[in-house]
Amino acid sequence: MPLRVVQREAEARAERREFRAALAGNSLRIIAELKRASPSRGLLRRDYRRREIALAYQAAGAAALSVLTEERYFLGSVDDLTVVREAVKLPVLRKDFILADYQVYESVAAGADAILLIVGALTDHDLRSLLELLRRLRVDALVEVHTREELDRAVSAGARIIGVNNRDLRTLKVDLNNCFRLRAKIPSDCIAVAESGIKTASDLRKLVDAGFHAALVGERFMCSPDPGRELAELLEATKAQVAPHP
Repeated sequence: MPLRVVQREAEARAERREFRAALAGNSLRIIAELKRASPSRGLLRRDYRRREIALAYQAAGAAALSVLTEERYFLGSVDDLTVVREAVKLPVLRKDFILADYQVYESVAAGADAILLIVGALTDHDLRSLLELLRRLRVDALVEVHTREELDRAVSAGARIIGVNNRDLRTLKVDLNNCFRLRAKIPSDCIAVAESGIKTASDLRKLVDAGFHAALVGERFMCSPDPGRELAELLEATKAQVAPHP
């Protein structure tokens, strides 16, 4: 669609779900992810029943959902986002390589309550510009970093929700300790989210001990025959190990 059309649709949208508020609180929140494939693992699910998985995540206790819409490597679409958001009452994050204003308007028009911005893929000027546009449209940004330099850039640009990706997007290698190295550098007024490589209740306990507010978990659930049950079992196992934030 022409830019003027998606811009008009985005600006006319009235209803919002508070992504940032859903991640705040006294216990670790889970952002449960939906994706058909990944660059590192290939096809994850042949039976990608988006609506069914989203409802199961909601019933199991997810705080928010993340939907991969990138087409080439993750086999996603904007339609995936729309279908998922219409099915649930949770806030929904669009996860993609967002580089331009058009994609922001497109995301908001499609129903996104938050959008992923990857610092490593953006100049400082573009990062600031996209954050300002999202503020005007009243949609949150999950600003993703992998290094200390990217974290400093995110903070300088005004990010309020910072995700530390344990996966190096250049090599696709995962190091869970990466988020622990960077956590202390995230300002106290920001929501801190850990991403990638999180699989066990023990991992979640370590994230709580480090002061993270939320964890984004995808492949563990997507590789399970029943993603909703997998989330429910992980949360149940975590209860015995995770203490609330003081």
